[in-house]
This record gives sequence, C-alpha cells and structure tokens, in this order.
Amino acid sequence: MAAVTRVAYLGPAGTFTEEAARRFDIPGAQYVPVDSPAAALSAVDAGEADYAVCAIENSIDGAVTTTMDALAATPSARIVGETELAIAFAVMTRPGQMLDDASRLATHPVAHQQVKRWAGEHLPRAEFIPASSNAAAAKMVADGAADVAVAPERAAALHGLEVHARGVADSGTARTRFVLVAKQPALPAPTGDDRTAVVFRTRNEPGALVRVLQEFAARGVDMTRIESRPTREEPNTYDFFVDLAGHADEEAVAGALEAGAAHTTRLRLLGTWPRAARGPQPQPRAWSSCSSSPK
Repeated sequence: MAAVTRVAYLGPAGTFTEEAARRFDIPGAQYVPVDSPAAALSAVDAGEADYAVCAIENSIDGAVTTTMDALAATPSARIVGETELAIAFAVMTRPGQMLDDASRLATHPVAHQQVKRWAGEHLPRAEFIPASSNAAAAKMVADGAADVAVAPERAAALHGLEVHARGVADSGTARTRFVLVAKQPALPAPTGDDRTAVVFRTRNEPGALVRVLQEFAARGVDMTRIESRPTREEPNTYDFFVDLAGHADEEAVAGALEAGAAHTTRLRLLGTWPRAARGPQPQPRAWSSCSSSPK
C-alpha cells in the first residue's frame, strides 16, 4: 500500500487553501481540512499531519496575520515551499434566490476586503457576516445562516448553490501566496532563487530594530518583506517577521542572520525554500454575470 501523506489546510473543502495544497502535488496526499491556520500547524507539530498549507500574504490586504501568529507560536514549524494563486470569487445563493433579496453576505474577512467595492455596488443592503473560510461561507448559505456567499466557484458545486457572478474581485490582479509547512525538516539545497524567513524580537530601546536591519544591508541581503505583530506576552513588545532573498546557507544571508541575532532577544528561522515561479503578471479580469441567474 502506498504511503499516505497527510496535508492539513484551512477547510472545509472548496477553499483557495485547498486549491493551493493540491498545487504542491505531494505524492500520496490525503487532504485534511481544519478550522484555522493555527490548527493546521498544531496538527503538524503533534504528528497528526505531515504538512500544513496556509495563506501568508495577499497582494491587496497584505499579511495574513492569523498565519503569522501561528508560525510565531509553533517553534517546530518550518516553511519548505510556496505557491501563488490568482484570486477571483464567485457569488452564490441557494437555488432560486435573487441577489436583490440578500440581506446577509458571508465570506472570509480577507476576501471581504477584496470585494468590498463590488459588494457595495451590487449588494448594498447586505450586511457582512465573517466566516472562518470562504468555503465555510458557502456552507452558511446552504444552511440558511446567510443569504449570499463570496467564495471559490467549486464551493457552489459542493454545497448545491447557484452561481450568479464569477470572476469577482475589486482588483483584477489580486494574488495570494501560500506556504507549505513541515516539522523541523533538514534545510533544502540552495537553488539560486530562494527565500528565507525569520521572526525575531528586539529590546525596547531606540535603534534596536535599525541595528538588526543594518546587518542585512551591510552584506547586500535584500529584505523583501517586514511585518510586526504584538507578542501578546508583554505590553508594547513585538515579533518582527522578515523575508530575505537568498538561502539560509549562503554566506551573506548566514552572516547577516548571525550578526543580526546579536541585536535581538530571540531570533528563529522560519524556513528557507525555493521561491515560487512567477509567470507573467495577470491582466485585470472583468467579472461576469451568469445567464442562469434568476432575474
């Protein structure tokens, strides 16, 4: 019998995270839906899953803070890969219901930021109801807890819903980056086009953060992203998340991390992995109304 590789992802079935998980094409994958990025990483940490897939950054709304907080709280977690998806949504209701009658709009808060303008124009009376995932929003509609959902189109088929519009997004070039996470794996070999991520804390004193960042600049290491999140342990203390261009074993990156660590109270490697291949920048899409929708 072929070995089964368990892959935890933000469920239920039909989310963009599930689509991203399948993009990694992991042999023998068994996809395990969970209710949050923290639950996905906890499953990996506990040995209940071999990998977790989590959204980490969206080109419209920025960092996915629930994933960042979960990474900071899971010391065994290491990012080993990434993929990107172009993001556009379908708008769905229970069969026979008209959009004009909708008063409750369910979707994930990150998705809501990506369709607020469209919803304001086409669903002006609908109150936003946050869902734990976009596919969960579709289930809310199927269960009668909401009138209309903004979700991946596959979620409509899974829950027997009617699609009224597809390709919906306020920005036609929206993309989300997803990461593949494992439990303390060996570092992969450099590919020549890698990304390294770390999380660190500094002393609460003038210039503390600058001293860390200067170590990157002094060695010519490109910092491609920086975010901060409250530690939730002490007031006015923050975790800083930094992405660097290059592999953790490359001389410049390794030297910068070693020197930078001297200016921190703690620094942890979140992973080093091949960057996702970037195809041509997608052209803006126009949403389309479905002719099968009731008038």
